[in-house]
Amino acid sequence: MGKLSDILNGSGSDFNDRWNATAAAGEFGPVPRGVYVCHATKGELESSRSKATPGYKVEFTVIDGDFKGRKLWLDCWLTPAALPQSKRDLAKLGITSPAQMEQPLPKWIRCNVTAVVRRDDEGIERNKVQTFEAVGIDKPEGDAFAPKPPGDAVDPKGEADTSFDPSKL
Repeated sequence: MGKLSDILNGSGSDFNDRWNATAAAGEFGPVPRGVYVCHATKGELESSRSKATPGYKVEFTVIDGDFKGRKLWLDCWLTPAALPQSKRDLAKLGITSPAQMEQPLPKWIRCNVTAVVRRDDEGIERNKVQTFEAVGIDKPEGDAFAPKPPGDAVDPKGEADTSFDPSKL
């Protein structure tokens, strides 16, 4: 077994002080019911664990308020019964064909996400995305002098495009 000092690269005394001054985090529960400003940060094909139901999972990251950084997920099931709702939701993110589900989700899509709290079969409370609305594309944070990537949604004045049109993705 290794020593803590070996992986701290000589900053062991600073770490001890930080350890002693840091309060342990509370338990991580669901965010309260409400509307959260988020970025759609990831989208990927998946299969459910229990029945291998095909789906597409959208990850939202809260970008404002007390729950900044927290994640919310939307499951878009690809079964015949659920496909109409999934197509509706995926179109909000500019996904209008099956081939687009195999590509990375476009970045910086800002959404208003309505989250609710549900209790699962084991009695555990979890968040569920009830609905969401794509409301714009934010400019990426970072070096203002860095070259702009192709397809960047920032106008020449450097402001975010607030007129979101998923058909332009």
